[in-house]
Amino acid sequence: MPQTSAVDPTHRLVPSPAGRLHLVEQGDGPLVLLLHGFPESWYAWRHQLPALAAAGYRAVAVDVRGYGRSSRPAEVDAYRMLELVADNVAVVEALGERSAVLVGHDWGATIAATSALVRPDVFRAVALLSVPYTPPGGPRPSEVFARMGGEEEFYVSYFQEPGRAEAEIEPDVRGWLAGFYAALSADTMPGSDPHFVARGGRLRDRFPVDRLPHWLSEADLDVLAGEFERTGMTGALNRYRNMDRDWQDLADFAGAPVTQPSLFIGGGLDASTTWLADAIEAYPATLPGLTASHILDGCGHFLQQERPAEINRLLIEWLRNVCGQVYPSNAGPSAT
Repeated sequence: MPQTSAVDPTHRLVPSPAGRLHLVEQGDGPLVLLLHGFPESWYAWRHQLPALAAAGYRAVAVDVRGYGRSSRPAEVDAYRMLELVADNVAVVEALGERSAVLVGHDWGATIAATSALVRPDVFRAVALLSVPYTPPGGPRPSEVFARMGGEEEFYVSYFQEPGRAEAEIEPDVRGWLAGFYAALSADTMPGSDPHFVARGGRLRDRFPVDRLPHWLSEADLDVLAGEFERTGMTGALNRYRNMDRDWQDLADFAGAPVTQPSLFIGGGLDASTTWLADAIEAYPATLPGLTASHILDGCGHFLQQERPAEINRLLIEWLRNVCGQVYPSNAGPSAT
């Protein structure tokens, strides 16, 4: 099957259980799948695609089902975790490969870790950005989230009610996204926690106003907002609406470790990292193949966009450890 050059990214559609998945690929070499989180798209990896391609990898950034140009099934339960694992397997097959390394951020990290857990025959290593690995099991997720926040409501519970978050976001997608990105980025974080909603309020009530984080240009925001203005938010939000289904579907994997070689990178100012500090401490048992773990001081949630050069360096160092030394097809062994 023809592959892309290290120079030009290529957009393509491939078949999957969702119907079709849109992806952007660049480079030749060992396959690395890049999985974005909420509320993003393949575009979250725009800084990593050329860097990984130049380092000798076939980098593929996927629009997860429900996002961008990928299919958006109407049924809520079509967004359960095992369906997303099946999508990742379908991408590997459609690209003519037998295995891949997974790199995920935010929800993409959880999708990547679960894919590695369920299909170790296909996914030989996994890098997790922002959200640590926590094995399946424990209390029912909706019950846990309902107890969080005290008099306020945790954002996951807010997202889980069909139509509720859509009614807040869709009248002003661009403005909402700008505020959400700013609220979770190191240089624009507000003083009050944006993950909680006052009773009768909106999530955006605590977002910064008229400020963009340093990593997000107006043109970048146009790209990100344009996708959601076209697709709506329901496909993306349906991921949150399947967490109890995932808990049931993955019951046989309760407490199971991910044993493949792994990497974790978190932001020192990211709530995803600080809330789940116990999960990071448990890595010797839950990620026994962990080769490196990094907490980036002064970094927020959107690691690969806030600190692209640092993330690229850490990923490439880890990939060379996992895949062995590789060289770009258009460069000799002296390339760095």
